[in-house]
Amino acid sequence: MNAQSVLIIDDEPDIRELLEITLLRMGLKADSASNAAEAYAALQARRYDLCLTDMRLPDGDGLDIIAHAQQQYPRMPIAMITAYGCIETATRALKAGAFDFITKPMDLKRLRELVQSALKQSAGQQSVSGDSPLLGHSRPMQQLRQKIGKLAHSRAPVHISGESGTGKEVVAREIHQHGNRAGQPFIPVNCGAIPAELMESEFFGHKKGSFTGAHSNQDGLFQAAHGGTLFLDEVADLPLHMQVKLLRALQEKSVRPVGSQQELPVDTRILSATHKDLAAEVAAGRFRQDLYYRLNVIEIRVPPLRERGDDILELAQVFLQRLCSDGRQVRLSKAAMDKLCQHDFPGNVRELENMLERAYTLCDHAVIQPHDLQMQTAQRLIAPATEAATTAIVPEQSTASYSRTDRLENTERSLIQRTLEHCGHDQRASAKQLGISLRSLRYRMKVLDIS
Repeated sequence: MNAQSVLIIDDEPDIRELLEITLLRMGLKADSASNAAEAYAALQARRYDLCLTDMRLPDGDGLDIIAHAQQQYPRMPIAMITAYGCIETATRALKAGAFDFITKPMDLKRLRELVQSALKQSAGQQSVSGDSPLLGHSRPMQQLRQKIGKLAHSRAPVHISGESGTGKEVVAREIHQHGNRAGQPFIPVNCGAIPAELMESEFFGHKKGSFTGAHSNQDGLFQAAHGGTLFLDEVADLPLHMQVKLLRALQEKSVRPVGSQQELPVDTRILSATHKDLAAEVAAGRFRQDLYYRLNVIEIRVPPLRERGDDILELAQVFLQRLCSDGRQVRLSKAAMDKLCQHDFPGNVRELENMLERAYTLCDHAVIQPHDLQMQTAQRLIAPATEAATTAIVPEQSTASYSRTDRLENTERSLIQRTLEHCGHDQRASAKQLGISLRSLRYRMKVLDIS
């Protein structure tokens, strides 16, 4: 079997020699180039499974080599060698398409881990296939799947932006599943759901006796995701004191459990997401700028449903097929399909799924008509509380308008009451079923006098 080959690009002879010896001991072939001209000639002469390039070269820049490799040899992973502490340089390299970076002076254990990970990628790259849970054939979704395919094999932190209900966690799972960490854990965590006083223990673990209730040693989320991916959902909700600790963990690639004096190395890829504008949160002083740049090395935007055209009907048919798995056959009428296509879906895919589940559950016939979608009620529920409050206090201009308002409120009241009963009066579960926030549900219950 032919050994895999690596190209080393560095103008320092000692560094080249160290890398060559390390790679040879790993059973790999190694070629060297001392400048950009030699590097371009070597890349053109043969195929390499991996390239390691220094940032500064006598006749060029490592970023130019990365850009050239991305264009001409997209299947070859390339890693940047940079000076210690040059995080900005490393970030630029990752954005340009580098697989990863390593700092000088080099940690040989870290170097071997990087090389092994990169060669796994080179040997078995996958693309996001038609079996992806990211349904839809619209151009935005095709572009999204292509971008996931490129990012899956990188080690760069990725920030996933998009409105609520667009499927940001699905995108995170796809990045994990199509990379070389697919066989390792994928650990999702909602940063807004962890009590502030427990955050450090949840993320980094704790030692027995480190605080009241710590009856045994406990690993944290970083340790649980070792070798795999940690997905930080709603990362904008992290309190500032925790942002500082998270930044250190990302920079040092190690964590210190609560009550411990030792740091533990962790190999964890970080993906993050939020429905908020993270740059605006930084400007408002609610999110640290240095952590923002560390997490937002590469950004991927999930398109809202209103930008996806015919995907709406494709998704609707898939959701209905799943609902019909119980044996009951229900379909959408032409008028209902037209109504769906005209709706702007502020709650995105989650709203569409909840809307169809309500229609399927409550309609008494085999064909869903526009009124079964209860779209006006859904729009009222999803509207911001301030808008709903304004609507509630502005008097209508005619008896007919009063009657229409009363009917809508009765329909909304009935829908909320049935959902509450179905969920055992669990307000959080009911809000999720309705596709709205818990705050919005509580506001509408107050307005509609639902106890």
